[in-house]
Amino acid sequence: MERIDLSGEWRLQKNSGGESIPALLPGDTMSALLRAGAIPDPYVGRQELAAQWIGREDWLFTRTIVLTDEAARSRMLYLNLDSVDTCAEVHLNGKPVGRSRNMFVRRRFDLTAAAKSGENTLSILIRSPEREAQAESRTYPYPLPHSEFPIQSPHRNLIRKVQCHAGWDWGPCLMVSGLYGELSIGASASHRIEYVRTRQLHKSERRWEIAVTVELFSVADQETTVSAILGGVSARKQVTLVPGLQTTTLSLVLDNPELWWPAGYGDQPLYDLVVSTDEDEVRKHLGVRSIEVVSVEDEGGRSLTFRVNGREIFAKGANWIPTDALPARQTRERYESLLQSAIDANMNMIRVWGGGQYEADAFYELCDEKGLLVWHDFMFACGTYPATKKFLETVRAEVVHQVKRLVDHACIALWCGNNENLGALWWFEETRKNRDRYLVDYDRLYEGTIGAIVEELDPDRTFWPSSPSAGRNDYSDNWHSDSKGDMHYWSVWHEGKSFDGYYEVTPRFCSEFGFQSFPSPSTVASYALPDERNLTSPVMEHHQRNRRGNSIIIESFSRYFRFPEGFANTLFLSQAQQALAIKTAVEYWRSRRPVCMGALYWQLNDNWPVASWSSIEYGGKWKLLHYAARRFFQPIHIMAFVREGHLEVWGSNDTAVARKGRFSLSLLTFTGAVKESRTQEVVLRAEAATAIATIDIASLPLPPEELFAWIGFESDGLVVENDAFLALPKSSELADPEIQLHVRAPRAAATHGPRKEHATSAEPAAAEAALFEVELIAKHPAFYVSLDAGELAGRFDDNWLTLLPGRPRVLRFYPVQGGTGSAGGNAAVETGAAGQQQLGLEQIRDTIALYHLRATYR
Repeated sequence: MERIDLSGEWRLQKNSGGESIPALLPGDTMSALLRAGAIPDPYVGRQELAAQWIGREDWLFTRTIVLTDEAARSRMLYLNLDSVDTCAEVHLNGKPVGRSRNMFVRRRFDLTAAAKSGENTLSILIRSPEREAQAESRTYPYPLPHSEFPIQSPHRNLIRKVQCHAGWDWGPCLMVSGLYGELSIGASASHRIEYVRTRQLHKSERRWEIAVTVELFSVADQETTVSAILGGVSARKQVTLVPGLQTTTLSLVLDNPELWWPAGYGDQPLYDLVVSTDEDEVRKHLGVRSIEVVSVEDEGGRSLTFRVNGREIFAKGANWIPTDALPARQTRERYESLLQSAIDANMNMIRVWGGGQYEADAFYELCDEKGLLVWHDFMFACGTYPATKKFLETVRAEVVHQVKRLVDHACIALWCGNNENLGALWWFEETRKNRDRYLVDYDRLYEGTIGAIVEELDPDRTFWPSSPSAGRNDYSDNWHSDSKGDMHYWSVWHEGKSFDGYYEVTPRFCSEFGFQSFPSPSTVASYALPDERNLTSPVMEHHQRNRRGNSIIIESFSRYFRFPEGFANTLFLSQAQQALAIKTAVEYWRSRRPVCMGALYWQLNDNWPVASWSSIEYGGKWKLLHYAARRFFQPIHIMAFVREGHLEVWGSNDTAVARKGRFSLSLLTFTGAVKESRTQEVVLRAEAATAIATIDIASLPLPPEELFAWIGFESDGLVVENDAFLALPKSSELADPEIQLHVRAPRAAATHGPRKEHATSAEPAAAEAALFEVELIAKHPAFYVSLDAGELAGRFDDNWLTLLPGRPRVLRFYPVQGGTGSAGGNAAVETGAAGQQQLGLEQIRDTIALYHLRATYR
């Protein structure tokens, strides 16, 4: 098989005429226009509005291709396009060779009739996605409503395109067009391998049978040998090919394979699988493991638990959206940075959300390598969708391709039909008035089409009809019912409940919940000029896509905190408040194990610089929530919270071994005086939550607004610490902590004293040595102590701390190679690792901002 790589420079122009510009493919229209200086940066200010015309134009990509005589005369000559975004017509030398209307289906077009030896002109015309969606809307006899946002492109649910390209309540409306993934021409004498997929049919713990199904497409009658090699075991089969598509299956048996485990539970060994014929070859990496989704009726309702290799996993993680609104910027390096950040925060699961995309191969490869389980939605979100024959046919092709493409990734834990479309049956006036009509459409699409395909092609994985959902054949409201399946709990954000609202529910599995914050000053600086840095300025409001977002953040300030002074303090307090909200939920739900067996907060990342629910800013900078997540997701954790007039203290142990140790609790004043303390021996049960202590708030030695609780657990070198306010922070008379801050060159790690679980290194996997370290010393207790390194690209090994008198803390800052910075692709605000090494300590000291709760007000 000869392959001609078509990635690189193409020409791009409006189909209506005008000059062409260079365009790099894989890539997209807007990235090419931005690179050519034809449009302003849509991420800066309100310049996104000036880019809306691009999605209303037809665009033509062209390239000259040179074919040798041998290639041009091949019996099989085809064009491979992994993803065409979205409604496209393909011509070679002016002759039509194919069409596409679904960006989630790989296209392989026959070129034999149109190709010639020497120069060939390949052109791909991509129609305006906005106009195509509007045209589709005129063909339906009744409306198909979808969620609406401040800036959006209408009818996005009628075309098979990334739904959030049309705008969302955290993302821009940028209706790009383009080509992504592999672009190539294949030439063969007779056949190619279309797909390889496997089933793991283990016969015993020591013996696993791997069934390898190979799909071949042939243009001739021919004999060929299909071979498969896995972990040193091989099999061969002679196959008689006839024109068209056919399959064959080989069986491989592995003795005593090393099992693949989620992060935190074991290693992630991957076996090389090579499948070949005399003309083609496919290579994959397989992780051997069993996975079950346990969803059974019990006294509490219906469970939802992931069981891997026989162990029940408490799922800890976040929801994933596309890494960038401009697909050309969705690089392997961005995947690596974000997924490593998830691992560094003790996550073991990522949910690929249904309004985004089936990700590039690199995403799944990295999840396999790192041990991140993937809850995978199909790409339908927040609306109603057609169930016409034409639409179902294109969805069938999409699901068949994506399941066959992804089935062999060990990371994929569950297929889910959609995001919140079951709930959409209640959202809109049309669906409420004509529920039967829309329910039939829903069932035909998700159960009759998607679910049936998953059952056929991937029978060993669970198909979950919707998120949230109580399971198949159950149409309950899982926004407010916590007893069955997975729940999206948004009452704290959308309905204005206090953070105590998290104590009112015990989800069996919470796959969405969240609270917003603003990005840091350096990220704000990437899109707002100094005189625009006010929450109600047009630019700041443009970069807040939730209609009530700013109001909710500010209202929550008044509920919990004294109002902050100044813009920077407001940004900081919003992040501290977000961390507190999600910490409240996760720690409580972990204490409810095994009733609750998963918490995936919304959301991990941003696709442009914006105020949002993310824990990682656009460009990779950790918000305070992400530092907090690293602690509240740690495998062994202790937590304290005030509920129903009592201080409850719990331990959570996700490991397979019970942990015996010494627990300590101190009640301190805000000047640091210890008013009461106790210690006791405790055993944190394996894979369980353990109640440690309960204290009646009425029995405290002082009023709760004069005290806070400090708790610790020590066991065989493990040290876990946590703390809790006993009253609202705004009611507490905090002392000025008088923090001293010293920046110095990094010392040996051994000088820092024993490592604590709450200070597990967050050093990036590929980072060099720490750039500098900061010692913090407080005269009085200091809360939410946080450092911001401005535009320096990297992160601290810990942040969002409580400092106690007499207990200095040393934080180390690790640069990130390549400078992912505070604003991603905006090089003007980035300082890469190499440049940062040249900075002096005085320059670094001037860059660092110190925040803590008492300093936000006077």
